[in-house]
Amino acid sequence: MSNTKVSMEDIVSLCKRRGFVFQASEIYGGLAGFWDYGPLGVELSNKLKAEWWKAIVTDKDNVFGVDGAVIQNPKLWEASGHVAGFTDPLVDCKNCGARHRADHLAGTDSTDLVELTRLLKDKTCPKCGKKDLTKPRTYNMMMKTWVGPVEDESSVAYLRPETAGSIFTNYENVRETMRAKLPFGVAQIGKAFRNEISPRDFIFRVRELEQMEMQYFIKPDIQESTYQEWRDFAWQFLTKNLGIKESNLQWHEHAENERAHYAAAAHDIYFNYPQSFKELWGTHNRTDYDLSSHQKISGKDLRYFDEQTKERLTPYVIESSVGLGRMLLAVLVDAYTEEEIKGEKRVVLKLKPELAPYRFAVSPLLKNKQELVEKAREVYQALKKKHGNVVWDDNGNIGKRYRRQDEIGTPECIVIDFQTLEDDTITVRDRDTTNQKRVKVSDIKES
Repeated sequence: MSNTKVSMEDIVSLCKRRGFVFQASEIYGGLAGFWDYGPLGVELSNKLKAEWWKAIVTDKDNVFGVDGAVIQNPKLWEASGHVAGFTDPLVDCKNCGARHRADHLAGTDSTDLVELTRLLKDKTCPKCGKKDLTKPRTYNMMMKTWVGPVEDESSVAYLRPETAGSIFTNYENVRETMRAKLPFGVAQIGKAFRNEISPRDFIFRVRELEQMEMQYFIKPDIQESTYQEWRDFAWQFLTKNLGIKESNLQWHEHAENERAHYAAAAHDIYFNYPQSFKELWGTHNRTDYDLSSHQKISGKDLRYFDEQTKERLTPYVIESSVGLGRMLLAVLVDAYTEEEIKGEKRVVLKLKPELAPYRFAVSPLLKNKQELVEKAREVYQALKKKHGNVVWDDNGNIGKRYRRQDEIGTPECIVIDFQTLEDDTITVRDRDTTNQKRVKVSDIKES
């Protein structure tokens, strides 16, 4: 089945049915833009984070990790431009009061208010159908809170809208403690919060998200080659490390009116989500904007001393940024397959084996035969000790177990039957082909 036929309803149903993602506060009716990750969602997301961290930090000699606080000094967000400019265009329906993202309603990437006013002239409200919309206006998406016992202007703070802020403010700390020389990067995985006007498309556009970001500090004269290197890294990670099909990916270069005013270049990798090709991973040339802004507001000298030229310079920054939720959604959509096997339809997640929530599922052929259960437990414990992510499954008949494990992406199912007791061999069934083979128990234990 091609991904163009995978609906968001298919993915949402699978995620709820098999324990990947649940609606937050579901028993109270939920809360728009917030989602809870279930047992299998946690396993998959942890593997995605570990894969990204290994590729971008562990495997590189000049990229270092940090874990910044969610709440920072408000001056950080003033210096970064978020307090003044972290906005989306908003329109209200005068008839029903519904609020909508103006650019989404107009079907454009432009956020220019004049252009949006023109495009929305004859648009109707998606909720009530009336042609009675206000003129577009800007809306700040920062989530505000207060620090301390008194809620007044002096105690205002914000939940961070992105993880990059504490990377920039820790740039000098990392450089000094790690004795880092340009070029070097600082990476972080963490939560960010955006008060989206209209969260939608399941976990694609949410109000609480987890980001994986890396800021790479360089001398300005290598910006073009470095920018291309990190573009290549993003593409290779998605196709090689995660196994996403190239046919589901495409590049989108930001037009001048799309990218931030300080950016010299910006490219997104778009993925073929059920709703259309949408942004997944961004690579941006942020020039020296961030360090220059923080240097100006904080008064701290953030310039880099070049020992060769004996000059001080403000490093340029190449950013590589991806949202964990969007990556998880892309992996699920890419792997989701409906097919017919011997006249029977099945849903199977053809995930890379390394990413699957469980590497093996172990079952006794019959759960009421003690000798089979004991042998199956022995195999299960041996595999679990070595691989960790192994599941015990004796619920229902073998056919139902296979279908259940297919849906959650388990690469191989191991069945202990009566022949096992005779010759110490077991049945190993492959998820993708459904082929079965018999192997020695000792071989599977050493796999």
